[in-house]
Amino acid sequence: HETAAHNQRVGFACADACYLPFKEKAFDSTFCVAMLQHIREVETAVKEFARVTRVGGRIMVVEPDNGARYWYSSTPAGRRVFEMSSTFFSPLSTARREATEAAVGPKLPTLFASCGVEPLDVRLFPVSQTRLGPPPSEVWERRHEVVEQLIDQAPNEDVRVLGRAYLAALDAYAAEARTAGSAFVEIQHTMLFATVGQRVE
Repeated sequence: HETAAHNQRVGFACADACYLPFKEKAFDSTFCVAMLQHIREVETAVKEFARVTRVGGRIMVVEPDNGARYWYSSTPAGRRVFEMSSTFFSPLSTARREATEAAVGPKLPTLFASCGVEPLDVRLFPVSQTRLGPPPSEVWERRHEVVEQLIDQAPNEDVRVLGRAYLAALDAYAAEARTAGSAFVEIQHTMLFATVGQRVE
């Protein structure tokens, strides 16, 4: 409805990136942003991008290097939360069979080349979020809510125990942030890699 209101003819489809429901060479260009980091079959998806893109067409993929994320908190509890995050989140990913490659972004040019896409350009750009002063209560509530949902979905009691410990650390972090007041600092940073390639025969 929104696109039609602007006299645009746009089609939408919801599908598995590894099995795109389009014929070969259907598109002049294909664009993917921050999706490959969430799947295991990255190479299969890139091959699908190549399949549905015409020869000579462009493919652009934007993905982070999650293995090189930077995190800083001015409070000890914040640093503990960051250290505990992998202990809790890693078993969840494994249980869901979502074990993924953390450093997707920098590996894209090589992956393109192996999938019939000639790499043409790679651009890096940082994504950062800095909080000066304690975050508002809705930020903590949202973080708390996400962790509670993950605890509910945990595959076993061991992971639920890790989740409850993480939740307690998160609550301590919120309390320390409020106590610190204007002296509180939180920095999150990652690098995105925008890789452009051209479909070849």
